[in-house]
Amino acid sequence: MRVLIIEDDQATAAYIQKGLAEAGHAVDIAVQGDDGLSMATSENYQALIVDRMLPVMDGLTVIAALRLQNNHTPALILSALGDVDERVEGLKAGGDDYLTKPFAFSELLARLEALERRSAAGTLETTLAAGDLVMNLLDREVKRGDTFIDLQPREFRLLEYLMRHRNQVVTRTMLLENVWDYNFDPQTNVIDVHISRLRGKIDKNFDTQLLNTVRGAGYILRAAKT
Repeated sequence: MRVLIIEDDQATAAYIQKGLAEAGHAVDIAVQGDDGLSMATSENYQALIVDRMLPVMDGLTVIAALRLQNNHTPALILSALGDVDERVEGLKAGGDDYLTKPFAFSELLARLEALERRSAAGTLETTLAAGDLVMNLLDREVKRGDTFIDLQPREFRLLEYLMRHRNQVVTRTMLLENVWDYNFDPQTNVIDVHISRLRGKIDKNFDTQLLNTVRGAGYILRAAKT
């Protein structure tokens, strides 16, 4: 994915650029709003990361100008302004998602990749699948084969995150930040308990175990072939 970062804070821009490059994405940077608008209209990007407060032209004006030009490149707004009214204003200006500062890079990456999937599909994702394990995001139903699986809200959120990262190792830090909204490790066994309960529900009485522990690294939901 080719991404344009429009951010005047050099440290923040460099931090995001480094993380995205390590994840295999190509990144360009603009430090002023007008320069970002020019680059976004003249080059082909799959996603934009736009700081709200920018010199010359603010981020919302940049996005609104792109939408007027019928440019619908997905835009993730970054801002220290996190009130509901501020977020609503950003989305109404044409932003596709809104992330407040300070932020966890893992969340930024997940949101960016979600925007890419939505753009590629042309619609919101409503179903996730890992082998014969299927999650309906609209009805909030989970089935493995023909068996319905009853999950508590936190278990559903945990499984959703694992399914969105199927066949990838997910660390404890990633789960704490994205499932529990912690930016620190509470030094409890909360993750182990929920993983154990979830494994009991999606793997018990099935021939193939999907949810596995990767010692010293985290967990992985392997999509078994059906």
